[in-house]
Amino acid sequence: MAKGIRVAFDAVREAAYGSIGASYAAVGSATTDYARLVCMSNGTNADVYVSIDNSSNHFRIPANGFKLLDLTANKQSNAQLYLEKGTTFYAKRVSGAPTSGTFWIECMYAEGGK
Repeated sequence: MAKGIRVAFDAVREAAYGSIGASYAAVGSATTDYARLVCMSNGTNADVYVSIDNSSNHFRIPANGFKLLDLTANKQSNAQLYLEKGTTFYAKRVSGAPTSGTFWIECMYAEGGK
């Protein structure tokens, strides 16, 4: 009997407060599969911008806040929405430098890719 699609998780990507500067810096390594769910958590005491192209501000995560991207929630067709395999996340401070905490990203995949 088929059990459905298995979930898989990538290793957590982390950046300590001291590595979040005025310029974008990579947060961990590139994704290893097609992410269906991404959670970006900001445990620092400063707002952080996140980019997936190392130049544009795609997301702003407030201090001690998070952003959850559930890319496959409420899908209405067989088409799949996902974050491309090999995506690297980049982070930088919005204004003042954080003085404590960690920024991290967690990704969930469907076993076997898309």
